[in-house]
Amino acid sequence: MSLPADVERLLARTVDAYGRFDILVNNAGVYHAQPLETVTQQEIDHQLSVNVTGPILTIQEALKYFGPDGGSVINIGSLDSARAVPGMSVYAATKGAVDALTRVLAAELGPRGIRVNTLAPGGVETEGIHAAGFIGSDAETDMIGRTPLGRIGQPKDLARAAVFFASDDAAWVTGERLTASGGLRT
Repeated sequence: MSLPADVERLLARTVDAYGRFDILVNNAGVYHAQPLETVTQQEIDHQLSVNVTGPILTIQEALKYFGPDGGSVINIGSLDSARAVPGMSVYAATKGAVDALTRVLAAELGPRGIRVNTLAPGGVETEGIHAAGFIGSDAETDMIGRTPLGRIGQPKDLARAAVFFASDDAAWVTGERLTASGGLRT
């Protein structure tokens, strides 16, 4: 979601439905694996728009709704921002930008009681990796073989980490990046 009008509408509806706003999870993300020489300006713009501009605009709009007690912003990053995966240059760059955004906004918004953290997953079974043909591929088998916990992540694995960031148990945690990858590092 990278259009200001869409962001405004979404947050206004959220407050109308729930009566308050204290947790924001920026979970939209797109990627396209391809060698650098085939990357187009259109692909760069698309990934930057969704992966970087979207979270910035959403956090900016959310500031209108966070109350005096602050709240929690959880940006979904990626293990790929810290790995060197051929073909993922644009995606890795956008998720690196999310890591930087998290650190800067943690410092900027902390005085308002708003904590900002990044949850950086490794391979997780999502619609996106199904659509990309990853599930059942040799690449999936290889990734699972390099993952100490021996499986691909599930959305519930990330949900538990996000709940921690959103909870009072993380009241003293801001500007951090939590990798949730089953131990996969490279």
